[in-house]
This record gives sequence, structure tokens and C-alpha cells, in this order.
Amino acid sequence: MKRNYLFCLLSGFILLNSSQTFAQETDARIYDIIQKISADSIENSIRTLAGFGTRNTFSDTVSDTRGIGAARRWIKSKFENISGDCENCLEVFYQKELVTPEDGERIPHKAYVVNVVAIQKGSKYPNRYIIMSGDIDSRASNATDFTTDAPGANDNASGMAGTIEAARVLSQYDFENSIVYLGLSGEEQGLFGGQAVAEYAKEQGWEIIGVLNNDMIGNIEGVDGIIDNRSFRIFSEPVSQTETERERRMRRYYGGEVDGISRQLARYIHKTTQTYMPEMNPMMIYRLDRFGRGGHHRPFNDLGFAGVRIMEAHENYNRQHQDIREENGIKYGDVVEGVNFDYAKKLTAVNAINLASLAWAPPAPGNVEIGGAVAPAAKLKWEKVNGNIAGYKIYWRDTTSPVWQYSRFVGDVTEFTLEGIVIDNFFFGVSSVGANGFESPVVFPSGVFR
Repeated sequence: MKRNYLFCLLSGFILLNSSQTFAQETDARIYDIIQKISADSIENSIRTLAGFGTRNTFSDTVSDTRGIGAARRWIKSKFENISGDCENCLEVFYQKELVTPEDGERIPHKAYVVNVVAIQKGSKYPNRYIIMSGDIDSRASNATDFTTDAPGANDNASGMAGTIEAARVLSQYDFENSIVYLGLSGEEQGLFGGQAVAEYAKEQGWEIIGVLNNDMIGNIEGVDGIIDNRSFRIFSEPVSQTETERERRMRRYYGGEVDGISRQLARYIHKTTQTYMPEMNPMMIYRLDRFGRGGHHRPFNDLGFAGVRIMEAHENYNRQHQDIREENGIKYGDVVEGVNFDYAKKLTAVNAINLASLAWAPPAPGNVEIGGAVAPAAKLKWEKVNGNIAGYKIYWRDTTSPVWQYSRFVGDVTEFTLEGIVIDNFFFGVSSVGANGFESPVVFPSGVFR
């Protein structure tokens, strides 16, 4: 074990220069996290959640065996058991919001949308949060039908099971930033659960690093006949919904049409996955969600927080929002048999390693500015990050590239000039690099200087 650890240390570090120590490229703990994710554990959770019959937001809240009440109590108990195994490292509680028919056509009667929250506090930056969410509720063909069976095995017991499993594994580690594991309700009625937690986070003054919304992570067989157990999609919006008119005007002259905070979060997930799980094929999709549809990251985006949706690459619409039945030889319904547990394990691991990487990372640099117009060099400056950091890394890419292609570690400085790099031909950004080697998301410049 010591030999393997030494090998990781030697192979995972690169010499920066004579005045710097080392910047870590990989960390053995991330590989350990991947190995600890259990397909059996995920399967057990999916089967239990599907076994509640229906988890419609307006279904039974009293029964211990059927309905959303039984489901959310079970989820809360799972988080509490996990907390018990890590010396009460999770703060577990319900967060709720009342909805009425006046709030939307999918609300048949007044009810509370109840979310389950589990918070693993960070040791250094407890008010900085990275969030993983899954949806508790399910639906039949009719979204307001709260009595018909709607097991919701893939949509979205898979995402909820993945969130529980990530909590089980990551609770055994200590992090600098806080991690939140969320079970959200009311998704099928209009994203009410996510809206309630997003507003709660804003009221509490949370600094949200990013939201990883997991909605359907267990299907590998698309309705188009494609079977793929390695590809997955990362949906992200291009720019913040809270940008000012001045920021919008600046984009016309300085760029940034695809460089908002959610898009940077998507790029971070893409890079981390390719580094630690090269067998996977992360697909960055340049839109909020599927065509004309939405997910529980959207309410966070609406309030200016970074958030993405992680989900399977190939959907099977016969298994979504369908009453269980068979017609013309085609089986409909979201049942357990349609879930691939090994694939759900892979996407849970994708989430877990990104949660860990972000939770071990320092804060991102603030007030990044760029200069270098009509000059054969690009200049960047930023505010210093307080904390134990190795320094900063400048990234740049072709203006048509979806990912950051080039980078340079520049040490613990707050201004740097890239000689010979023409500012007109690339987009640029800056990240913070911790002494432990973990990086913040890249920050796109928000200002210019001469």
C-alpha cells in the first residue's frame, strides 16, 4: 500500500519551477472513491424506491409502504444512517414549501412539497456548497394522477439512489467545502422542490459552487435502438440568467457567449471525468435541458447559481411518464427492469469525483480582468485567494472549441502576461490551484484593462 501511494505521489506531481513546489495532477483518493461506489447499493435503493408504488407529489403521505411520504421518510432514514456511520457528519432535515392549485395546472390540491436535505459541512469553507440532487417524485401518464402505480425506477429513483450512494461514500472523507445531498420533490409538477431549496439557499446566504442535478442516470437502451453504457450528457446554460444589461453589451465586444458559470461547471465535469474515468464519454450539450423541457437545476440557474443536468445519453420515451401497460407488443412504464445498475454506478462515480474535486478545491479567483488589445500578448489579472494555494492557472482555447485546450501554471501571482498569444484569437480564463493540487472552476474575465 505504501509503495502504491509513493508511486502515486511521484507520478502525480510535476515540477513547476525552481521557486515553486509541486502542482498535483491526480489524486489517489479520487480513484478510491470510484472503486467504492457500489452497483448493488444503488440497485437496492432503486428497488426500494420503486417499491413504494407511486411517489407522485400528491400521493399518500401516511402509509409506511406506499406513496411519497413513505419514500421521503425512507430517504431521510438512509441519510441519518449514513451520518451515524461517520460520527454524525451529516445534518439531515426536511425543507418544505406549500403549493396550491393557483401555482400551476399540475397541482390538483393544496399540499406541501417536502425535500430531504443532508449537509456535510466543510472544515475550511463551511458556507461554500457543492450540491448533488436527485428527484423523489414520480408520475404516471397523467401528472395529476396520484393513485395509479408510477414506480419511476429510472425517472428518477436512479438519480436519488445515486445521490444516496454518493453520500455514503463521500461521508468517509473530510472536505474543505461543504457538500449537500438533496432529495427534491415536486419536479413533475413544475420544479417546485428545486425552487424552494434555491430560495432557501439564497436566504441563508449560501455560496453555491455548483449544482449537479441527476435526472435519469440508469438507462442505456435508447428508443432509437442505440445501446450505450459509457456516454452521458451534461446540459448547461451559456450565460447567467441574472446578467446585467451592461454585461450583455460587453459580451458583444469581448466574447463570453458560451462562458457563463454553468458552462464552466460543465467543462470542469468534462475534464475531471476524462482525467479519472477515460473510459467514459461525457457529452457537453449546449442548452439548459432537453428541447423544450426542464430539470431541477433550472431554479438554481434562475437565481444566478451555477447548475447543470447530468443524465443518460439515450432516452427511452416508452419508459418515461407512462402508465404500466403493453400495447401492440410494446411495453410501457418506468419499471426496474429498464435500469442498468452498472451504468448508474458509473454516473454516480462521475458525480462523486466531481463533488470531491470541487469540495477539496480552493475558492475561484475573483474579479478576473483581461487586457492586450492591439498587442502581441494577452494580459490577465485577478484578486488573490486567501488560503493554502499553490497558485493560479491560466487557460485559453480557440474561440470555436467547446473545452479549454491550453493552460499554464503561473505560480502565486495576481497578474501575468502570455507573450506571443494574440488576445483576438482565443478565449481566456483563470483558475485557482490548491496546495493539494485540486483546482477551482475556470473564471472567465468579467472586465478589461489597458
